[in-house]
Amino acid sequence: MSQHQLYINGQWTDSTGNETSDVINPATEEVFDGVAIGTEEDVDKAVAAAKEAFPSWNATSVDERVEYMEKIYDEIEKHQQEIADTIVAELGSARTYVEESQAPQPLNEMRATIDAVKEYDFEYYEDTAKVIKEGYGVVACITPWNYPINQIQRKITPAILAGNTVVVNPPTNTPLTALLYAKLIDQAGLPKGVFNLVTGSGSSTGDYLSKHEDVDVISFTGSTNVGKQMYANASDGIKQIVLELGGKSPLVYLKGGDLKAAVKQAMDTVLNNQGQTCTALTRLLVPEDELEETKQMILDYYDKAVVIGDPTERETTVGPMVSEDQQQTVLDYIETGKKEGAEVLVGGNKIDRTGYYVEPTVFIADNDMTISQEEIFGPVLNVITYQTEEEAVELANDVVYGLSGAVVGPQEDAEKVAAQLRTGNIFVNQGARVAKAPFGGYKESGRGRENGIYGVEDYLEIKSLFL
Repeated sequence: MSQHQLYINGQWTDSTGNETSDVINPATEEVFDGVAIGTEEDVDKAVAAAKEAFPSWNATSVDERVEYMEKIYDEIEKHQQEIADTIVAELGSARTYVEESQAPQPLNEMRATIDAVKEYDFEYYEDTAKVIKEGYGVVACITPWNYPINQIQRKITPAILAGNTVVVNPPTNTPLTALLYAKLIDQAGLPKGVFNLVTGSGSSTGDYLSKHEDVDVISFTGSTNVGKQMYANASDGIKQIVLELGGKSPLVYLKGGDLKAAVKQAMDTVLNNQGQTCTALTRLLVPEDELEETKQMILDYYDKAVVIGDPTERETTVGPMVSEDQQQTVLDYIETGKKEGAEVLVGGNKIDRTGYYVEPTVFIADNDMTISQEEIFGPVLNVITYQTEEEAVELANDVVYGLSGAVVGPQEDAEKVAAQLRTGNIFVNQGARVAKAPFGGYKESGRGRENGIYGVEDYLEIKSLFL
């Protein structure tokens, strides 16, 4: 077992404390590594380093910042297999999904952001006034475990390109990917203090970081409940805040559409990453008179696509939940669904094997049930019926979240329904995500946007010089 260091002011350094946190392989339940739990003193040092580095970094040219980001991009590209192996080991996500989606995702999004910044006007005139856009200062990046490299990338790439310096607090469940990322950034040679990383729990290390008086921006991805606390922490110092929170996203299937494609799209999102994805399409809304056909299509899909097993094996499509706690959370929601009278179409049980496994589960449910209103963050899909398109829109919007969604149906009708959904990202008839397009949520799914130039703008202060 190796005890990893923190990355502060351009160098690897021991924590000032003696506590460590185990890293557990969720497929074997075995401790295979450990990381330091950063102290408040460690956070103080990291923030001080970032604060000291900010003036000179903010003064660098955009071209110079881009050059550094290109070096980091190259390092990520060269280490794709190592990144994938680390994610599989500590997250438990299936190897094929990790290699095809998780590991290369930072490359796709970094490229989009870098290219957008090259074309962006950081200085321009409004009549005789010169408008200047520049960094805020120190950004606290508090990140989740479900996409352990790209959720960090989504914060530090735009923040650093905008002229800010950063302190990252990665999650305790998947810290090794973050530490590997830090090593790649170190190899790219960023000036000292621009990037810093302190491991430790979000409830202690992350909370202290977000409250720090020298932090100017809080960028958080995680649960809505913790996001609300971050919002409160930001208010004390009037900090800028960027939040990407939970979701309970609908897929609305309209008559005349491709039902098989709709079923596959929804099911894929609750199988990939074991449903531990904030944008998962966990509510499938279908016309009541097509429910039986929908059920059969789901069972057919399940029979062919669900392969539960060792996440290191390429044929596996469903690995374990990230932790025992997350496994129990999902199982508790499944029991709640049963108690509330939802019909279990398939699944619904803990799997009797080593590892934190849960059977992928499909309910026939009502929209007002707990399992239809709250984010489960596991392989659970609810099928909900409706009578009219108006009712479908009403049901789709009848949650506190608004992060993602999808509509499958005749193109004109699908676009009309999509325009009425109160959510930040909507896939119409299997439209593909565009990395330059803004990503973020309505309502309790967050504040601000990520990706492309939209992500950069959340990390920019604006001043006017009246000449």
